[in-house]
Amino acid sequence: MKCPYCTIINNKVIDSRLSKDGRMIRRRRECLDCGRRFTTYEKLEDVLPMVVKKDGRREPFNREKIISGIRLACQKLPISMTQIEDFVDSLELHFQELGKKEIESSQIGEKVISKLKEWDEVAYVRFASVYRQFKDINEFMAELEGILKSKRDNEDL
Repeated sequence: MKCPYCTIINNKVIDSRLSKDGRMIRRRRECLDCGRRFTTYEKLEDVLPMVVKKDGRREPFNREKIISGIRLACQKLPISMTQIEDFVDSLELHFQELGKKEIESSQIGEKVISKLKEWDEVAYVRFASVYRQFKDINEFMAELEGILKSKRDNEDL
């Protein structure tokens, strides 16, 4: 492991801890050249399925792309990065456990959209407007009316 400060490879591990979920090891290291300390994370390499896009293209599962989309939808809303990362971790694990070599991008999108609907209606609408690619304002309004109807139904219970 290269020291991020002096780029020398000569360092030692001074502390190792297992993450809460047991899927990662946090290592505290000290550079034997410059003496500075830094943290590294060791994670089992995941074998994730390829994602089949709507147009038939295939690309590797990309957690950063999912996080980015969720972050945009949740901008200026009370949803923490920890919540987002925990959700994407569970999403990755779910698709690994399926054991499939390929998954449809729509499967990922539907999981994300249902989680955003749980978290915040504004985040849900933001994501849905891009993900569902509404053709016109009427489709968008129908989606909003559906949200309002389900909210009223829940209040009546």
